[in-house]
Amino acid sequence: MEPLSDNIEENLDRFIVEAIATGCVWGLEGPDGWALCPSEKYPDTDVMPFWSQPEFAEQLCDGEWSAYKAVPVALDEFLDEWLPGMHEDVFLVGVNWDTELEGVEMEPLDLIDEIEGELSQ
Repeated sequence: MEPLSDNIEENLDRFIVEAIATGCVWGLEGPDGWALCPSEKYPDTDVMPFWSQPEFAEQLCDGEWSAYKAVPVALDEFLDEWLPGMHEDVFLVGVNWDTELEGVEMEPLDLIDEIEGELSQ
């Protein structure tokens, strides 16, 4: 499998294409719930990261996330429940972050629009 790019916009595009192709996305779930980290862009806002491949998520299961596991979320559930819920809870979504936790942070409803736009083509 091709590693993630240094270009975060390419990683976003890849996330959308691969999530549609596989029908799921991958998050990190641990003993206290799902992995969150502070936003680099917005103070007092947390980001919940997701990946398009389990291997990308599993690379982060060390250090403070060593007790976490990569867990699949069906794309339909992600679009219909997770992203609207994250919007209501004022979380951002992180997309295909690298091992340095670098990548796109975006409003969950914007990600819904991006994925649904690709699905309608």
